[in-house]
Amino acid sequence: MAVPASRQALKEYSLRQLGAPVIEVNVDDIQIEDAVDDALQFFAEYHFDGVQKTFLKHVITADNVTNEYIDMDAIDSRIVSIVRMFEIQTHSMNMFDVSYQLALNDFFGTFTPGSMTNYTITKQNLAMISQILDPAKNFRFSRVTNKLYIDMDWENDVEVGNYIVIEAYTALDPQTYPEIYSDRLLKKYVTALIKKQWGMNLIKFEGVQLPGGVAFNGSRILDEAKEEIDKIEEQVGDLYELPPDFMVG
Repeated sequence: MAVPASRQALKEYSLRQLGAPVIEVNVDDIQIEDAVDDALQFFAEYHFDGVQKTFLKHVITADNVTNEYIDMDAIDSRIVSIVRMFEIQTHSMNMFDVSYQLALNDFFGTFTPGSMTNYTITKQNLAMISQILDPAKNFRFSRVTNKLYIDMDWENDVEVGNYIVIEAYTALDPQTYPEIYSDRLLKKYVTALIKKQWGMNLIKFEGVQLPGGVAFNGSRILDEAKEEIDKIEEQVGDLYELPPDFMVG
């Protein structure tokens, strides 16, 4: 029971941590659902176990050329960030192309018996030439619009039918990977969020005397929950958040 393998099991585990069923936790099920959703969103955005690196392919369509962007919802709606973009041509390089001729001429005499030095230097030189003659295209992506904008001349730089390969991070679906529900920090975070909601509910009855002289103390529960949430978020940022990439779209 301490290792929840479903959304419902995670909710029940968090309520038990707050004292249920011995203590009545004054939180509605809809509020608990909101807390779980918030925790899973935080987990996907900041915990390295909440996302996975993936490569997505897309065939350029006439609508892409007209709109000058790619609707990523049609590819994968779980994209958290896009790191890099590769353009793959559907046709072979023209032998009279400048890049082809430079690469062909520089390839001869590359290898030296017993040494890879010349080969390595030549490969670096070819990469530099390729970057100068055909630089990588800049791109922009926002999760709000979920549209990938590529800074290029869509009518001349790309053809309908060409492939675009995108390196991205996508959020893992807990329904597919239920191990997410048993993550130690996620369990603590869900519990703290429910506790915060509990305190916010009780603070509205602050000072009301119940039979036997018992009074609600929502302020204390709320303050404890806020402190626990801050501590968890700080720990995730220090130990579990992915380092920033050099290329961010």
